[in-house]
Formats: sequence, C-alpha cells, structure tokens
Amino acid sequence: MKRKSLAPVMVVPPKVARRLVSPRVWISWGTFLAALIFGALPPAFARGDVWLVASWRYWAVLLVVPVIPFVMGLGAYFAEVRMPRIKLPSVAVLATGPVGWRAALRDVPMALRAAALMFAVAALARPQTVLSASQTDESGIDVVIVLDLSESMRAVMEEGGNARKSANGLRPTRLDVAKDTIVEFISRRKSDRIGAVVFGVSAFVLSPPTLDYTLLNTLVTKVSIDDLNGRGTAIGDAVGTAVARLRRSSAKSKVIILLTDGDSNAGSVAPETAIELARTNGVRVHTIQIGNGDEVDVLAGTDWSGRPQYQRVRYPVNPDLLKKMAQTTGGESFIASDRSTLEKSMHAILDKLEKTSFSADSGSLEELFSYLLAPAVLLLFLEVLARVLVAKRFP
Repeated sequence: MKRKSLAPVMVVPPKVARRLVSPRVWISWGTFLAALIFGALPPAFARGDVWLVASWRYWAVLLVVPVIPFVMGLGAYFAEVRMPRIKLPSVAVLATGPVGWRAALRDVPMALRAAALMFAVAALARPQTVLSASQTDESGIDVVIVLDLSESMRAVMEEGGNARKSANGLRPTRLDVAKDTIVEFISRRKSDRIGAVVFGVSAFVLSPPTLDYTLLNTLVTKVSIDDLNGRGTAIGDAVGTAVARLRRSSAKSKVIILLTDGDSNAGSVAPETAIELARTNGVRVHTIQIGNGDEVDVLAGTDWSGRPQYQRVRYPVNPDLLKKMAQTTGGESFIASDRSTLEKSMHAILDKLEKTSFSADSGSLEELFSYLLAPAVLLLFLEVLARVLVAKRFP
C-alpha cells in the first residue's frame, strides 16, 4: 500500500515558543502600544484634524520611525544575552522559590524609550500647517524695473560732484548706485507689485511682478554685468520683455521704469516696435538716462601696489529716443548724473501714479513639532522612573 506524502510542517522550537507567549513579551509590547496612545492623545486633542493636512518638511526622516521598535527589541534581547550568569551545580532550589513580579517588567523602560524616540524622530521631520489664509484688499500699481547691464554701467557714478571711495579704493559704478537706489526704492513701497528685467545684448526676466520684496531685493543685489553679455544695449528687447510681463495684468496702472546709460545698438526688437507694444497695452514707460554723454572714469586695472587705476571713456547716449519713448506712452523722461538725482527721479515717477485696488492672499506656516516633542520628553521621564522604581537590577 502506497503511503501518501504529507506537506512539510514548520515546527517552532519549544524554547522560542515559550518566549513568544511569555508574559514578558506581552507586557513589553502592551506597554509600548499604551505609551504610543498616551503620547498621541495630547497632540490629537490640541490640533485635531490639522494633522490630516499637515505637511512634513523632512518627510524622509519618517522612514526611520517603523524601524525603532524592532531595533529597541533587538537591543533588549542582546542585552539579556550579554548579562553575566552564575553556574550552579543544581537549580532545583531556585526553581521552587518565588519569582519576583519585577522580572516580567524589566523591559518596560525599553518600551517607553522606543515610544519616546518615535515621537522625537517624528518631531525632527518638522510637521507644518498653513494657518488660515486671509485675503486683504491692497492698493498699488504693477511695476517692472528694466535695468541696463551693458559694459557702460561700469563707469563711475558721481555723488554730488565727487565719487565716494570704498575701503579698497574702488569708486562706486553706475550699476552699484542703480542697485542701491532700486533696493531703497523697493523698501519704501508697501503694496506695489514690482518685477525686474535686466538686459545687455539680450533681455532676461530677473523677477516677475511680486510682493515678495525680500526675494526681489536679493536678486537685484546679486546681479552683475558678468551675468550676461554686456557688449550691447538692447533697449527694444528689454522694453518688449517688460511689456510681455505686464500684458495680462489687471492693474489700472502698469508702469515700466527704464534705467539705461546708452543708446540702443543690439537686440531683435526695434525700440519703436517696443514703444508701440507698450502704448497698445496701456503701459507707461518712464525713462531715466544715467549720465549725460560726457567723459567718465572707468576702472582700467590696478597698479603694482594694488591701487585701482581709472581711464577716461565717453559712451554715446540717445536722449531723444528715451524722451520719445516716455512721451508716446504717457510717461516722463529724466536724466540722472549722480545718486541724488537718480533717487529723486525714481520716487517722482511713482508718487504721481494712480493706485489700483487688488486682492492679496496672505498666510503663515505653523510649526507642529513641539506637539510631538513634548510627549517624547514626558515618556523619557517615565522611562527614568520605571528604570529606578520598577526595573532596578541587582546589584
């Protein structure tokens, strides 16, 4: 008679089975789950449904959370293995003796520490939520500042007839003064959406119109002539690019402020075409000519001692073009030969403009990590108490 084959059955060693069903295992895991529930109750009651929509800035840290209880469990197991033991010829007397209740609770501190570490790691992930956004009515204008970054902007900009020197002997250039004036101008505005376009041989958008003045100031401060090809002055491209940024604006007042010290000699868009685009889209172009075409000092290098050396250079200007551009679009034209006249020109332009109302959304982030850090600290305190009062080992 042929015997039927039986499917293999996995047999758990008796020693392992006893450990799995021992009171010590159930007490440690029960303590761990109770600690998690105990620690989660305060954040849940404090912020409620906010946790469902919270974002985690460093979400990758959360991948460590599920690993913590298993690592702590392995640590408890190997700590038991490494514990010193005394060999006796017979344990019959000890086996019949009473067993202390603390023996089953020796892993309670480890379970509390595992729960505390899970809350601490979750706090490191930086949970955040957006506070209720508010919508306010603001009044302002949409402005795009067009800044010339051609080589001629390296010329020295006079200050009241004399050029100020820096600590290393360098005198401020037209670009230095223009950037300082723009930053100071932005700091005085409160509700104007301001953008920036820079140009040399071609034009680039530095920033679209925005209310984030901090970012805009940073971008303007860091820009330099070396960022693009400055061997040309593409006024038509620059104004056309600025008009494109304002074309879809709903503001009643749309303004371009052009700061340049040269004549248009590059680019694919003629200045006359850019003027017509601005006029068609209701954009006023205000022009500020930096310099008057006279000879100016330009840094030529340094001498043997490292002191800067300057040479006299004349750069061509085209005041008629800038004046026509302003008059055709309903703007004004200025000539600034030093810092003070440049600042006055910038503020005179915007102080005369009509403001328009628009809605601005505002909101702020709320940090939630403190709601997770507090339970972690409390559970660590309970671990210390349990280790001292309950699971104290001999000796």
